[in-house]
Amino acid sequence: MEEKVLDLLEEICEDDIVKEDMDINLFEEDLLDSLAFTELLVAIEERFGMVISPSEVERGDVETPAKIIELIRSRS
Repeated sequence: MEEKVLDLLEEICEDDIVKEDMDINLFEEDLLDSLAFTELLVAIEERFGMVISPSEVERGDVETPAKIIELIRSRS
């Protein structure tokens, strides 16, 4: 599951650094913006069958690849 999430992040962020640094802040490094965040939520729903509403999570909950993986783990 972790590898699938990292592949998804690499695709959306268009940078493979997300696989190298699990604690990189995606927003501060301009790898993720509000539009890309929405794309990420849609892709998570499609690939993992779980719905995460933007209102359910704060930016701090999904600012790093590690936090995104933990969020998906906690909901599966």
